[in-house]
Amino acid sequence: MTNVKNIIFDYGNVIFSIDFSLAQKAWTDLGVTNVEQFFGHRQQDDIFSSFEKGEITSDEFRNKVRLKANKPELTDKQIDDAFNTMLLGVAEGNHELLLKVKAKYRTFLLSNINAIHYDYIIDHLKSKYNFDGNDHLFEKVYYSHLMGKRKPNADIFEQVLKEQNLNPAETLFIDDSPQHLATAEKLGLQVYLMKAPDTIQAFFEREKLI
Repeated sequence: MTNVKNIIFDYGNVIFSIDFSLAQKAWTDLGVTNVEQFFGHRQQDDIFSSFEKGEITSDEFRNKVRLKANKPELTDKQIDDAFNTMLLGVAEGNHELLLKVKAKYRTFLLSNINAIHYDYIIDHLKSKYNFDGNDHLFEKVYYSHLMGKRKPNADIFEQVLKEQNLNPAETLFIDDSPQHLATAEKLGLQVYLMKAPDTIQAFFEREKLI
């Protein structure tokens, strides 16, 4: 990590812990077959990409899940609860770290997310931390479903770089998905793959970035 002035953070499994296997089990319990192909970290049905780009509404997404499960009787709550089982929470100390990092660098959040997860997380942050979202932790937050773009496509990175006038060579991108890092690296960003059991707190201390 050399001459880092800007840091772009992914959210899931970088700041907010998630577990895809819990959602896979929940989808299976609802009647979805071939769940590994339906919803995984590196492979998923096109409905998830469309949902993360805001191309379909929450109601349209739920209807597609009902079709996949061949269960038209599934309620909105059953589907939302199944989808949200993967959302575990924020590790103690992560929010405090982000504020320290923000004081030293220009920091941004860039997350592939959808309306159902977004609503759940916003409610969680308010009820547990009394936060009105993540906005105060970063200079600016970027959510895919509000942008109409998603990682790993280059256009979402290019929008952030252009809007914030960031020099890619001075910008570090931290994500847990190799395919997202590959795009960022091609655009000239410095990158770091976050993999358990590593954490952002350990990473920043180890790299002496704060």
